Amino acid sequence: MSGTSLLILGGTTFAGRAVAEEALARGWSVTAFNRGRAAAPPGVVPLVGDRTEEGGLAALAEGAWDLVVDTWSDAPRAVRDAAGLLAGRAGHFTYVSSRSVYRWPIPAGATEDAPVVDASPDADVTEYAADKRGGELAAEAAFGADRSLFVRCGLILGPHENVGRLPWWLARIARGGPVLAPGPPGLPLQYVDVRDLARWILDAAERGLAGPYDLVSASGHTTMGELLDACVDVTGSDAELRWTDPETILAAGIAPWTELPIWTSPGEFHASLHRSDVSRALASGLRCRPVAETVADTWAWIRGLGGDLPDVPERGALGLAAEREAEVLGRG
Repeated sequence: MSGTSLLILGGTTFAGRAVAEEALARGWSVTAFNRGRAAAPPGVVPLVGDRTEEGGLAALAEGAWDLVVDTWSDAPRAVRDAAGLLAGRAGHFTYVSSRSVYRWPIPAGATEDAPVVDASPDADVTEYAADKRGGELAAEAAFGADRSLFVRCGLILGPHENVGRLPWWLARIARGGPVLAPGPPGLPLQYVDVRDLARWILDAAERGLAGPYDLVSASGHTTMGELLDACVDVTGSDAELRWTDPETILAAGIAPWTELPIWTSPGEFHASLHRSDVSRALASGLRCRPVAETVADTWAWIRGLGGDLPDVPERGALGLAAEREAEVLGRG
């Protein structure tokens, strides 16, 4: 709809930034409320405030918007307070949640009907899964079941990634030489490009979709081998992928997901992260670009930063130390 007004609670870093850029590309009027620690994309109207402080929502005391998108990940009561303040002045509320809200382990083939963790919309910061589920409950309490959308994301990749998973692989492969490649190469992955996520969010909000949607590609949209091959191609390095079986990696004490980002060994962990049924999202219009495009655009973004990894200290260190990698490769 032309002339749409959008309020983003966030909007300066990864998912929120992609939503803002997509909305601007559609010609929408975009306002972003956040703490002002990072600049929103040009064209966004900034509102500054800290939701965790007394009176921190003052900048939202006036104004009306067609749609609201909230990317908050901490205390659910912050979602409660913002959504309650906006309920009478906005038409629809999208909360960017997570598949972490499901009780662990998440079985292969799980859908949005899988059991979720216990949570409260009134809680302070507890742990990630309960905080995200509490945010969902807070949004629904304010906007009702018919005006609140829960976007349960899985692994998100793409330009401006503020976690560092794909950027770490790109930087490691760009250095060249033998690379510990966690096998098997055909291991299916499930993720979503942040720009495809943003497009789906705005389309869904505009259509008034409500309730939970798991937002990742179909399992096997790409594989570990295709992902790392794409990294080799775009960096143009002389990297030699040394495919190593999961048993060797685990026996060496290397942690899946953190020391080898994105990768998990086949089994319960992999099923929980990379084997969900996303039929609902696909039927509602989710379209996922090829992995080669995601990898190439992320590398172009990193090159634009001077080739250095983005600084993401708040997320903790990711990646395998060079000494440990060499030790494992030396055993092969």
